[in-house]
Amino acid sequence: MLKLKFVILWLCLLLLALGACGSSPSAPQQAAVGGGGNKPAWVDSVESVYKKTQYTAAVGFAGNREMAEKNAFANLVGYFGQSIMADQTIKETYSGAVKNGVTTGWTDDTHIENIIKSSASLETLAGADIKEVWHDTKNNVYYAAAVMEKSKAAAIYTEMVIANQNLIKNLVTMAPAVKNSLEGFSRYQFAAAVADINTSYSNVLKLIDALVPAGLVKGDEYRLEAQNIAKSIPVGITVKNDKAGRIQGAFAKALSNVGFRSGGNNSRYILNVNVTVSPVTLPNNTMKFARIELGADLTDTASKTVLVPFNFNSREGHTTDAEAENRAYAAAERKIGEEYKDLLNEYLSQLLPKK
Repeated sequence: MLKLKFVILWLCLLLLALGACGSSPSAPQQAAVGGGGNKPAWVDSVESVYKKTQYTAAVGFAGNREMAEKNAFANLVGYFGQSIMADQTIKETYSGAVKNGVTTGWTDDTHIENIIKSSASLETLAGADIKEVWHDTKNNVYYAAAVMEKSKAAAIYTEMVIANQNLIKNLVTMAPAVKNSLEGFSRYQFAAAVADINTSYSNVLKLIDALVPAGLVKGDEYRLEAQNIAKSIPVGITVKNDKAGRIQGAFAKALSNVGFRSGGNNSRYILNVNVTVSPVTLPNNTMKFARIELGADLTDTASKTVLVPFNFNSREGHTTDAEAENRAYAAAERKIGEEYKDLLNEYLSQLLPKK
């Protein structure tokens, strides 16, 4: 009886190791590790087991299982090459926007929104799994096979492309008054990022010999339209306590470098600039000093909100008060020329559409 109990216990432990005794049906499935014995055929020739007509596969190896699997996935991605790699900044913009709920409301239904969320959370190729792991116990090396089933991947990527196309369509559909605003600019800019992601997905489809959904548009087309929108948006500039229009001219040039027009009557966007210059006296110093303090707020008059604040202060000196003040204005001009364009571009690059 004791021997029988021992045999039953041993069998249950064996089944548990194989995932058939006491395992949860919701637990993630992991490829079993083969060890010792004869080397599996896929280690040296993955295509001998996973035929090209049905699969795309790659092998990775390392001193531990986790790294072997990571290397296998990396080699699988490498098989497709750079054509499926989206720019990291664009990928972060896309995934960050989806994570923060920006896309909610821009899609037609919950199903499409869920597809987009799945798309944004991808860390490797969709439809790719680690199918087999083998441990070479003699040399203590782990081998892993990363496998993508073409038909499964084709269905996933096709669905993601169509979902993103739906998102883009809703983003760029708007009235002319909305389009020719920073809101319109942001919608086209984000549409460009989504289109870039779609390009990488469509390249996967091409490489697994699957049909690409019709109507695909490159991100650069939306990006170009965003630039055209910027050119159509006039930004009014008002400067208090300017000197011969120097500060206004510096900001106008910076805006032009970004792509905006300056001036115009009743502009929605106003750059309100306030300049204060005051003398500074330093003990035991015969030099004359002037402190310049500048605050510039790019404001949306429709929403009465400050979009981009900019502040600067500096102390400049010379033998005369006039020249000290002149140098203070020159310092402000340099600062605007060096920093304002980049500040505005940074704001625009992070500007995401709000529903």
